Amino acid sequence: MRDGVTKRGGVAGEGGAAATRAPNKTFQAYLPPAHRTYSCIHCRAHLASHDELISKSFQGSQGRAYLFNSVVNVGCGPAEERVLLTGLHAVADIYCECCKTMLGWKYEHAFESSQKYKEGKFIIELAHMVKENGWD
Repeated sequence: MRDGVTKRGGVAGEGGAAATRAPNKTFQAYLPPAHRTYSCIHCRAHLASHDELISKSFQGSQGRAYLFNSVVNVGCGPAEERVLLTGLHAVADIYCECCKTMLGWKYEHAFESSQKYKEGKFIIELAHMVKENGWD
């Protein structure tokens, strides 16, 4: 366990004398079960802990979106400059590492000083995630 994230995943036949490692095995990160979690709506891979939520006041291409400080099981595409509602930003599309669904984007660079707080943060659209674990 590192930084509150455990890695789970195994290789078929693990523990046996003739166990071999699958060359392209993806290890999925699992957030602790006691935490409220956001997961991919398509494959249920964990994406973020509720503790990492910064804001619910964002808009994505498919509707409302949330801003997170950190995420798991997410891959990043190349950064490109885009004009968003709040100005020019360098962003990289992010996708679920497990099912490859496009989820939102990562803010790589904000050109306006008032938007610098977004740098290194992640937008995930509500259309691509569900709440799991401990939501009452």
